[in-house]
Amino acid sequence: MLRRFLPPLALLIAAPALAQDPSGPDEEYEEVSTSLDGVGRISIQGGWRYTSNETFYTNWYGRDENKDLERAQESTGGPLAVGSFAYAINDLVELGIDLFFTGGRLHLNTPDGEQTINTLSYGAAVGLRFQTVLPEVGPQGLVPFAGILTGPALTSSKRPGESIKEGTTQVWMGSLGATLRLSPRWGVTGEYRLAFLRGPVGPPENKLTFNTGGSWFTLGVTYSFPPEPSRPLPSGL
Repeated sequence: MLRRFLPPLALLIAAPALAQDPSGPDEEYEEVSTSLDGVGRISIQGGWRYTSNETFYTNWYGRDENKDLERAQESTGGPLAVGSFAYAINDLVELGIDLFFTGGRLHLNTPDGEQTINTLSYGAAVGLRFQTVLPEVGPQGLVPFAGILTGPALTSSKRPGESIKEGTTQVWMGSLGATLRLSPRWGVTGEYRLAFLRGPVGPPENKLTFNTGGSWFTLGVTYSFPPEPSRPLPSGL
């Protein structure tokens, strides 16, 4: 499935790379611009996904055979990793793709004892972020942004004694964050994503799904590619 993500990912990586100045000025001599037009970036972030699975637990303990069971400790999320590859098509709008991976565990009490269900989710979300520059904030300025993304995702769950259950679905995300620029190229990015993503647990007749969306909090580093400088046209044209 990830093969489908490679062509758009290659284009987004290539765009900022081609936009670099071939003369290769040293970073320490670069002047930080307040314009974002043509700027590309790569952000690598890690964090935590806070997710309520109240619907899953209510459905499980609401069954006749489970009504008398004491609830096990409920999971509230899991670790998260995100890689963002983006290119600013003008001063205000950035086109990007987020590759994400997240996992977690769900704990259940059953008539046969406690069970642990391992869950995984990964995929790619493509979308737009709207951004600006606050040059007076921080060493080299602050870039706040907000956006919306969507794309394909693969979810899986594994219960003891059962085979892995996988499902393909679509993820929707709202994004809000900012990059504090520490130098012309490097910055620290913090981001909050509100994600909508569910996956199956067990066979279809169980009608059980787990929530792997929720509130995603990430923090990481960003490397920015400068836009290609404008050059005057040759004389005589």
